[in-house]
Amino acid sequence: MADDDTVFFLDNLVEVLSKYDHNGYYYVGMNAESILSNSQFSFGMGFGGAGFALSYPLAEALAKNLDVCLVKYRDLHGSDHIVQSCVADLGVSLTQEKGFHQIDLHGNISGLLSAHPQTPLVSLHHLDAVQPIFPAMDRPQSLKQLMKAAKIDQSRLLQQSICYDNHKNWSYSLSWGYSLHIYETYMTPSLLQVPIQTFVEWRKGAHPAFMMNTRDVSKADPCKVPHYFYFDSVEETDYEGRREQVVTSYVRKFPRRLSPCLVNGTRSANYVEKIIVISPVKRHKMEGARRECCDIVNLDNKNVTTITLRRCMKYEMIG
Repeated sequence: MADDDTVFFLDNLVEVLSKYDHNGYYYVGMNAESILSNSQFSFGMGFGGAGFALSYPLAEALAKNLDVCLVKYRDLHGSDHIVQSCVADLGVSLTQEKGFHQIDLHGNISGLLSAHPQTPLVSLHHLDAVQPIFPAMDRPQSLKQLMKAAKIDQSRLLQQSICYDNHKNWSYSLSWGYSLHIYETYMTPSLLQVPIQTFVEWRKGAHPAFMMNTRDVSKADPCKVPHYFYFDSVEETDYEGRREQVVTSYVRKFPRRLSPCLVNGTRSANYVEKIIVISPVKRHKMEGARRECCDIVNLDNKNVTTITLRRCMKYEMIG
């Protein structure tokens, strides 16, 4: 079940739901990013905008008791809240899947999408309530742009990989099919996994506002402000009729207009205009797996950088 303004990524939805025994009683979804939204409704509710799923036995039991629940919970606002309350009466609690996104946020959600949790992207709601997710595009154009990557590989869509150029002392954070950030200093993986707060609260003045940690990026400290690159193109390369690899490109959409970081002899990344990412064609499995590792290919005197994604070695540390 979902709202009519929700975008689903069906391959990922099928993969997420396939983990669960269809003979069991499952109520699968996610609460909102906004603390206020959850407190107004329920922290244990799968929000209907993000979408939620009921296993067949649970849906059957719910249908048998729905008339009773509609009377019992007639004062509740929202069908998703009524469903959650009735499901609780049946002895079932929400199983959270972080890939369902209510997006009870406003403004620019690029910070959230650039640090997506380590789980398949299942849905995006409220895209009409936020700014277009790609710069210099309107909302329909932005969604079509994201779908270019989704059509090639939904499993990696928005999946974050973090790698380092030790020669330049740069940190890279990739959100596959969406964005790539370069920092002119070393940033730990645990910090890069925290979304940059480019967005604002769902209801103005609600504090604390978000169900996740966020980090501020102050222009007073150029070491903490990334160079922003956005997904531009995707193609598959073939060899003798076999799919060999997927090549995505990310380009700078606007100048950084800050002085270099100048920590430990770090050089400026202003000259980089394009980044190419090479990934395997094999679907990326995330259940019980690690994030993909990546290697930087330095091309001297070039404004293009190449990154290759690969499985991490057994005892390899990312940062």
